Amino acid sequence: MQFHLNGFQPGDPLIHAAAPGALPHTDAAPSKVDVLIVGCGPAGLTLAAQLAAFPEIHTCIVEQKDGPLQLGQADGIACRTMEMFEAFDFSERVLKEACWINEVTFWKPDENQPGQIARHGRVQDTEDGLSEFPHVVLNQARVHDFYLDVMRNAPSRLEPHYSRRFIDATVDPSQADYPVTVRLERTDGAHAGQIETVQARYVVGCDGARSGVRKAIGRQLVGDSANHAWGVMDVLATTNFPDIRYKAAIQSAHGNVLVIPREGGHMVRLYVEMDKLGEDERVAHRNITLDALIASAQRVLHPYTLDVKEVPWWSVYEIGQRICDKYDDVLEEGPGAPLPRVFIAGDACHTHSPKAGQGMNFSMQDTFNLGWKLAAVLRGQCRPELLHTYSSERQVVAQQLIDFDREWATMFSDRSGAVDPKEFQRYFEQHGRFTAGVGTHYRASVITGPATHQGLATGFVIGTRFHSAPVVRASDARPVHLGHAGKADGRWRLYAFAGAQDLHDEQTGVRALCRFLAESPDSPVRRYTRAGQDVDAVFDLRAIFQQSHRDVAMDALPPLLLPAKGRYGLLDYEKVFCASPTGNADIFDLRGVDRAQGALVIVRPDQYVAHVLPLGDYAGLTAFFAPFMQG
Repeated sequence: MQFHLNGFQPGDPLIHAAAPGALPHTDAAPSKVDVLIVGCGPAGLTLAAQLAAFPEIHTCIVEQKDGPLQLGQADGIACRTMEMFEAFDFSERVLKEACWINEVTFWKPDENQPGQIARHGRVQDTEDGLSEFPHVVLNQARVHDFYLDVMRNAPSRLEPHYSRRFIDATVDPSQADYPVTVRLERTDGAHAGQIETVQARYVVGCDGARSGVRKAIGRQLVGDSANHAWGVMDVLATTNFPDIRYKAAIQSAHGNVLVIPREGGHMVRLYVEMDKLGEDERVAHRNITLDALIASAQRVLHPYTLDVKEVPWWSVYEIGQRICDKYDDVLEEGPGAPLPRVFIAGDACHTHSPKAGQGMNFSMQDTFNLGWKLAAVLRGQCRPELLHTYSSERQVVAQQLIDFDREWATMFSDRSGAVDPKEFQRYFEQHGRFTAGVGTHYRASVITGPATHQGLATGFVIGTRFHSAPVVRASDARPVHLGHAGKADGRWRLYAFAGAQDLHDEQTGVRALCRFLAESPDSPVRRYTRAGQDVDAVFDLRAIFQQSHRDVAMDALPPLLLPAKGRYGLLDYEKVFCASPTGNADIFDLRGVDRAQGALVIVRPDQYVAHVLPLGDYAGLTAFFAPFMQG
């Protein structure tokens, strides 16, 4: 990581200097804000942490609970989510504390003794090379803690306002500056019943499946419940079940259990299938007890024993897949439609079973998608029409996830024998990209280009997340992951993969691209980077050469690859990389980059590939950004 750019800064580099204009946190909620976030769940905190990096954006986040979460319901953290955590600089904290899920075992009734279970399969949890990060499990409350640290250590020093119940929201289009008015009721003892009114440019409802914000804009969750009750419990127990520290899918004659080992080496989460519900029956009608959950788990595990010593948390729920048809307050479609002012994210706009482990993960990806767009519009970098893309992108991919989740949950709960256990295992393996969180593929749009030049970099699929790979930093020979350059700072990444002769050829390839970006009036860098900003404040250009780092003469690089930045004009030595010489780790081979021509891979601030172009296609580069960027 880089620091000391604007002068020596002692202490923890993740604690940024407070911005001079940052507004102090007050007991009362502010009366006017740029963005009001309702809900301090994973979606709300992801958005707040991203916006906290921009002190010029006045953000407020409110929560009905009286303080930070202590014990969360979500547990699994997908590989893709870990990649996102790296962008917020706390992936290492998660990796150190979490339980890693490396393999999944499958159990079914013993063929010789159907009343007992026997292991019938074992697979890797994620395929080799899918991500540089593993699938891990960690208490949701700890993820919240890490986000809260990012917020309070950001230049804006953002802190939540707790004990606020959302009452209602109204949008007045005639009010150009602050068109959304929200009323909140304080619920803390000292101020119980007091009403606060907040006017906002934008409001984002991250307030769960019973979202008040969703109701305020007239949206509904549509879908069906599977009429099946499940229980979940975190237990400290002694058992002779041999796979208690693996993720284990158990299908038995007595029901089904999903075993998820938890962090700390001792605790385990058990998802326990209960009875099928009646047509109009709700799970609350059954009055399912903790003792009943434990007894069901013990029956499923037979002949193995389970002696539960302590249950820190448990709950019962119904499986259901529901989704909103749109994630904002715009009722019209097509050109001329009003601009969105109110958004919903996470469980407020989609719910599904926890079997695929995507509830928390997918919710955070919602607001990672929305956050950079809000920041770009509020900072004047992008046209407000960009905000239409949030709903159009996220609703479609959520529907795909729900379709997968419905099939997965049905197969897991099958007791009829219609689903072959081997087929169940094959389905899990085939859909591993969904469970790893890397199955999202955005369609072509104003910010996702066509596949015209996809052949130049076949492994960086347009519309999917940028799939990182190892490289060597040219300035100091340090092995790094290229994708880790993509921090949650709102910047676009331009990864220029050099052709075979580009290291020394002044007339074409990377060097010519640098000249165009630095000098041409058509250059996006010149058009959209404002006076007084660092040259990479909007577009972060990185070059990747095929030659060894020892062949790169740092003093002969174009100035755009060794830019002077900050108040002292210090040089940035971390813009140039070379293919790793180690084994099969050459990024050009791993990601199918054309060695003769190279390629320019344009990556959005949320780490998704926006376009692939030839290095010399300056017109294509200019044309891509023109419809939505502004100077």
